[in-house]
Amino acid sequence: MPTIAEEISRALRLGKDKGVLAVDLRLLIRANEGFKDQMDVFLHRDEEMKDPALFRAQVERLLSGEPVELILGEAEFLGHRLKVTRDTLIPRGETEELVALLTQIAPRYWDARNFLVCCDIGTGSGAIAIALKAQFPNWVVSGTDISQAALEVARENIESEGLPIRLFQGDALEPLIRENIAADIIVSNPPYVLSPEEAQPSVRDYEPSSALYFNPDDNIYEKVIRDVRKVKKGALLLAFEIDPGLKDYLDGLMSRYLSDYECTYKEDLNGFLRFLFIYLR
Repeated sequence: MPTIAEEISRALRLGKDKGVLAVDLRLLIRANEGFKDQMDVFLHRDEEMKDPALFRAQVERLLSGEPVELILGEAEFLGHRLKVTRDTLIPRGETEELVALLTQIAPRYWDARNFLVCCDIGTGSGAIAIALKAQFPNWVVSGTDISQAALEVARENIESEGLPIRLFQGDALEPLIRENIAADIIVSNPPYVLSPEEAQPSVRDYEPSSALYFNPDDNIYEKVIRDVRKVKKGALLLAFEIDPGLKDYLDGLMSRYLSDYECTYKEDLNGFLRFLFIYLR
């Protein structure tokens, strides 16, 4: 039987011109071998691989462009291992940054130990809602999504984490309005890719288009900003992940629908304008 190191070397040779990453191979091996984390792959690299046939089949899927997260059926998000399927976006580092920034900005306006009502719009796998509820146990957190299939994945993740998070099906703020929920914080990573050509093939071919592409005639940004007063009783903070090319559009929405507010744009770690925070007094 080949060793783990031998199989990694073989896979890297095959994937040299197809963007196969060593970190993805380690993730596969960690799961297949039952290791706790990627460090164990290094520590056991000279041992025989348990199931080379399984690993080679997974490598073929990587070579075809399939994301490693879908091969594994799970993704890491701020220390949480979450189920993902082709019905949900794969949570990414930029969205981890959104959550991290929100945990810094929210305490400027409230004592974060309070029972704040926080709603994740377009929750997908439930990643944002789960991370925030884990960070702030006193918050009353809910998630909404128009996709029932996505909500089923989110429900599995929430139950696996053992967190009391409510889920509602519906478009943008409609579920909150229907349930008469008044929010303190609304956070969303909506569809914002401006065109399919901007998406990598592994994203375009394997993740739901309804969660990827911005539609100027029907989008979460406008619906949330337009209707936010319907779910506001006191001060309210909006937090969005955005495409840099949407800044002028978003400025127009705020001018059209909002008053008595302050907004802040933030760059991600790559230097791209990626986040918008709006505080409504």
